[in-house]
Parts: sequence; structure tokens; C-alpha cells
Amino acid sequence: MPIFIKTEKFKDKTLKLSNSERKKVLLMHKEWVKDIAKSGHYIHSGYLINEKKMPGGGGLLILEAKDFLTAKKIVENDPMIKHELVSWNLQEWVSIDGSQPNFSNHLG
Repeated sequence: MPIFIKTEKFKDKTLKLSNSERKKVLLMHKEWVKDIAKSGHYIHSGYLINEKKMPGGGGLLILEAKDFLTAKKIVENDPMIKHELVSWNLQEWVSIDGSQPNFSNHLG
């Protein structure tokens, strides 16, 4: 099954949220990821840090889906996107050797 990569960056309004408001939305995002995984899709999400281990580089999500439209529909339900807190981009990943890893075997 194809693999899709979503990259994202916090918008300025997100950076202005209080820590408690930001944590609330991040918790909603984490629960959303768990629900997607429980539904049988391979999904993995995390944030990017710099060489000093400081966050702020944005986020990265890896998702296995049958096609681009399906991946987009799934990603658009991310609370971070629904609340317009991130700018984002979704692309299909194609391995340079033409193979596609089978992440479905790694669900658990």
C-alpha cells in the first residue's frame, strides 16, 4: 500500500497559544493518531527538533493508505488541521528502488 508523508509547521497563532491550550490540542492530536492506528492504518507521528534538541521544526506524519485521496481525507481530520493551527503538505513517498515497505506487518 502507498506511503504518504505529511509535514507541518505551527502557524503564528498557534505559537501565541498558552501552554495549556497548546497541550490540549496536542493531546487531541495524539488521541486522533491512536484512533487511526486502532482502525488498522499504519500511522506514525512526531515532531522535529534541532541539533540542541529544541522543538520548533514542525511535525512529520507517516501514513499508509490506499491512495492520495484516502490519505488526504484522513489527514484533514487531524485536530491540528481542523483548528487551522498548522500549515501542512501531503505527499506520497516512493522508494528509489521501486519497492514499498509493508508497514501493515508492523501494526500492533
